[in-house]
Amino acid sequence: MSSFENKKCDIGVLGTGTWGIALCRLLANKGHRVTAWSAIAEEVDILTEKHTHPNLPGMEVPESIAFTKNMEDAVLEKELILFAVPSVFIRSTAKSVSDLLRGKSGDEGKSDVYPIIVTVAKGVEKETLMTMSQVIHDQMQIEGLKVVALSGPTHAEEVAFDQPTAIVSACEDMDAAEAVQDIFMTSKLRVYTNPDIDGVELCGAMKNVIALTVGISKGLGFGDNAKAALITRGMEEIHRLGTAMGCEERTFSGLAGIGDLIVTATSEHSRNNRCGQLIGQGRSPEEAVKEVGMVVEGLNALPSIMELSKKYNIEVPISQTMDRIVSEGMDPKKATAILMGRERKSEF
Repeated sequence: MSSFENKKCDIGVLGTGTWGIALCRLLANKGHRVTAWSAIAEEVDILTEKHTHPNLPGMEVPESIAFTKNMEDAVLEKELILFAVPSVFIRSTAKSVSDLLRGKSGDEGKSDVYPIIVTVAKGVEKETLMTMSQVIHDQMQIEGLKVVALSGPTHAEEVAFDQPTAIVSACEDMDAAEAVQDIFMTSKLRVYTNPDIDGVELCGAMKNVIALTVGISKGLGFGDNAKAALITRGMEEIHRLGTAMGCEERTFSGLAGIGDLIVTATSEHSRNNRCGQLIGQGRSPEEAVKEVGMVVEGLNALPSIMELSKKYNIEVPISQTMDRIVSEGMDPKKATAILMGRERKSEF
């Protein structure tokens, strides 16, 4: 039991996309005091005036949530700060947060003045091969800072309407993981803890890549057999790479592993699945992203996954084929033939 059980907290949310706003709603309805910031002024105006989100039609945004264009309002005097911006903006956001927190405390050594940081972004930074929590630590350089990754089968389109699911609060520091568990857990969102934050974040990044390939399969007109095969062998790629990186075996069979992969690879809510379908139907990756109209994290993660597979000398044929489709413009039908024509293997 953490000190946050049944406590009403002051929470800042950075990013008001579908997942960020769904979590804002969940936290506000639980009684927490929520302030949400967006770098897009128009988003703040719409949320403040209409209490609706254009990509979550029918969801009512609680009036208790304060929306702001000033990041300071969502950072200072907060007990928890939620990073809900796309992965490519995590480092710049962490720098801004760090500057604000340091400016207030003036003492980098006092860890108790800093809030718990939670990241729901899924990706691996291309330049450094760091996970999102590692990027935050690297950028903020605050001793004792607690960073927790929240990940699992949780499409915003369902969480926003109180449909039940489960998620993982991951951190090596179990006190921090349990605090986040208490803050976020509701009768509709069951939160489990996991100390393997590296494994949880790798799964979160790589499952998006596999979901792209499953979408392409559907776009090509293939059926459930191909879908199941790609999910199963894709999970094997995630498992091989993750264990080579020192991650825990059990993570891959858990909510952040196979759970998140299943929902991302099969749901019509999945941007990665939808983007893959469009590529399979003949669109270029750029055209597909434009048609999806939102960030497609699998495409952002793909170069990093390729570099990690080289670094650890791990074979990832499905991910590598996806990379050839994106970076070399390979025709998805030819890519399928190459995958199916690989040399014979044992499953074990």
